[in-house]
Amino acid sequence: MISRRNLAPHPPTLCYVTDRQALQATGSLGLIGRIRIAAEAGIDWIQIREKDLSARELLTLTRDAICTAEEAAGGARIIVNGRLDVAVAAGAAGVHLGRESVAASEVVRWCRGGNAPPGFLVGVSCHRIEEALEAEGAGASYVFFGPVYDTPAKRAFGPPRGVARLAAVCGAVGVPVMAIGGVTEENASAALQAGATGIAAIRLFQQSEDAASLKQSVDRLQRMQPR
Repeated sequence: MISRRNLAPHPPTLCYVTDRQALQATGSLGLIGRIRIAAEAGIDWIQIREKDLSARELLTLTRDAICTAEEAAGGARIIVNGRLDVAVAAGAAGVHLGRESVAASEVVRWCRGGNAPPGFLVGVSCHRIEEALEAEGAGASYVFFGPVYDTPAKRAFGPPRGVARLAAVCGAVGVPVMAIGGVTEENASAALQAGATGIAAIRLFQQSEDAASLKQSVDRLQRMQPR
């Protein structure tokens, strides 16, 4: 397990969460093109979050994403949302679990039993402090907490959690906490000062049409030091 409390100060971890359906209205680049741009710009993690794809389609996409990230030589790690089988088969760096996924404790036990390579990440989405504590107890590598800020995709589920609740979660658990939900360059600093070790986002990292403009954004974010 990665321990947040034992980490020396370092630039925030940046995670691009994919949404290929949203790309239809944001330019001509396809998802692999966006993944290439993100990897070239210095994004740390790329989470493949395409829930409507079949296992075969997701496996192909994940393998293509891994090859693309390796070609970009930026060191981006590919994480698969919700499908442990696909993540392991594709050789991804980890799996991210949501509410509908298998329990984190079972996934961690299976992975640590020699079924996944050393360093394989198991992340968990959390919306309450109790869920974050449960994920930590299960042996999760990190947690996502959110939505921290207002975001159209989550309005139907109630108001955003806010920076104060993010700070409470960061203070309660020792694993890295990634802030997600409505994060922008303008509000990212507040999330990091609340104790988040990084940020995860779709629009923030998916809207750039070229690696140069995204690299400028990534550089600005990396200069923001977590608390």
